Amino acid sequence: MACVQSKAFVCRAVKNNGLGVQSRESHHVTMLEPRVGQFQPSSSGFSSTFVVPFARRRNNVQRMKAGEVARGALIQCNGSALRKRPQYVPNRIDDPAYVRIFDTTLRDGEQSPGATMTSKEKLDIARQLARLGVDIIEAGFPIASPDDLEAVRLIAKEVGNQVDEDGYVPVICGLSRCNKKDIDAAWEAVKYAVRPRIHTFIATSEIHMVHKLKKTPDQVVQIARDMVAYARSLGCEDIEFSPEDAGRSDPEFLYRILAEVIKAGATTLNIPDTVGYTLPSEFGSLIGKLKANTPGAEKVIFSTHCQNDLGLATANTLAGAHAGARQVEVTINGIGERAGNASLEEVVMALRCRGQEQLGGLFTGLNTKHIAVASRMVADYTGMVVQPHKAIVGANAFAHESGIHQDGMLKHKGTYEILAPEDIGLVRADASGIVLGKLSGRHALKQRLNQLGYEIDGQDLDDVFKRFKAVAEKKKNVSDDDLEILLSDEVFQPETLWSVGLIQVVCGTSGLSTATVKLVGPDGVEHIGMSVGTGPVDAAYKAVDTIVKAPVTLLEYSMHAVTEGIDAIAHTRVQIRALDPLTVTNPQTGSQVPRSYSGTGAAEDVVVSSVRAYISALNKMLTFRVAKHHAKGANRSEVHAAGVSS
Repeated sequence: MACVQSKAFVCRAVKNNGLGVQSRESHHVTMLEPRVGQFQPSSSGFSSTFVVPFARRRNNVQRMKAGEVARGALIQCNGSALRKRPQYVPNRIDDPAYVRIFDTTLRDGEQSPGATMTSKEKLDIARQLARLGVDIIEAGFPIASPDDLEAVRLIAKEVGNQVDEDGYVPVICGLSRCNKKDIDAAWEAVKYAVRPRIHTFIATSEIHMVHKLKKTPDQVVQIARDMVAYARSLGCEDIEFSPEDAGRSDPEFLYRILAEVIKAGATTLNIPDTVGYTLPSEFGSLIGKLKANTPGAEKVIFSTHCQNDLGLATANTLAGAHAGARQVEVTINGIGERAGNASLEEVVMALRCRGQEQLGGLFTGLNTKHIAVASRMVADYTGMVVQPHKAIVGANAFAHESGIHQDGMLKHKGTYEILAPEDIGLVRADASGIVLGKLSGRHALKQRLNQLGYEIDGQDLDDVFKRFKAVAEKKKNVSDDDLEILLSDEVFQPETLWSVGLIQVVCGTSGLSTATVKLVGPDGVEHIGMSVGTGPVDAAYKAVDTIVKAPVTLLEYSMHAVTEGIDAIAHTRVQIRALDPLTVTNPQTGSQVPRSYSGTGAAEDVVVSSVRAYISALNKMLTFRVAKHHAKGANRSEVHAAGVSS
């Protein structure tokens, strides 16, 4: 699955007393400083847009002196000043206002319960992150398992070597604890990238040192210094160090340990609010103190990593950036352990909207038009549903139901929208007038998917078109939401070991619910199973179990309608865990955590949707088992057996 590479948004501008008038809406104007002679779009295509109150006629721009903003002018977020991404140097950023985006969706985000992803899924997301333009991709925790190490290595080789015409290629980073075994695994995974980075950490708060590490402050300092030096000795010139739980650590101790790792060769110092404890004023002050009091601070980049336990991750991240941090660690949709992490889309769009006027001109190099696709991809692959009221990417983020709000929006979009859905690549209206239905062809479907930000061809397009025609036969019109959910059900799926053939259920109040299920196995042979249950879904799942023979516990089951109406497509999510689960190492505790697996499915019939979701989760689980057999050098028959039965 490859997503479309959106072209940069280019503004056509003319001189107008210091104003550059956008071609999109004549009453939206870009403020240009008087010294600017020519208006040149950057690779990111960002530009600040000011909505100027109308003098008389709607399409006339009120004339003002150069640099002057009308009283009461409303600023609409269409970007910060046009500036290029500076050349990457590990411990230096030549533009003091540039903020590096460090995405840890594939590492910290995957630690969310049920968010386990296969190597293929991680590679797809890494490619999308590269299209988005993130500076650093933390691809995983290689020591966690052989699967994780192989996934990071694959991303380093594939995504970490795709240099574009501007010289951009993301840094590929691997996490490690402060010990040689972890660091060796991280280097083995990331060393194939053009720009590899090792990220190593050790706890520095008193509660962690006493109760978890059982080590003295002097011992912690020595370990940190020695392990950073060891990572450099392997040949890695880009080393990030994190004092875990820095938000609750003694600042004086932080000055000391950070100074030592700088001398040992660290290039980035990440300051984590590991348990989401600090307030924005506290966290911003901490960053300022560390920059001012750490010997050698001018030789490194300071970074933030804020958890969302108190709902302050985005606010703390912005406070840290305002105080001098020039790297921010974030995840798509804000996923992560416990309450999650600072959300990439929130932080990036906040910098884009307010960075110029309130944060000293801070900006990023992201092409935000790829945010919507990235959000959908992460939600589908991890099974972590985005809540409707989630900022920027939630279903209600650009919805206006109140009559007063609707009236304002009809008169002027700037009344209730500070950014446009198009800014994040969210397309909900078709200017060409195409309405998809049962008579629509493959070309129309492909064009609409391209407009929505997806580019698919070949077998993927054939599969989606087949599902689209089946839905269109039952629905008069197929909406964009319908298309996206069908796309996710056909394309955003794990490797297919088992696929759904036929499903038949009998249920009601007069007897036991029964189900007959036909599945196509890894060997291409059809298998039929039958069972009874307390309801149609229970019966269908038990029928699947008689075929796949992979005992699991159903941890979670949820379903929602994609659109309004009785003919809406049902979207189901399940989370399962094997009775004899594979485990993965938790980087914070070092304990072995059993993997759980999520799956999603969509269909007009709720039972079919439910079975598709269950099979998706089983396929993901069995994919890991097959990979484990491969890692052990199993023969062909053993690998086949791993896919057929646990």
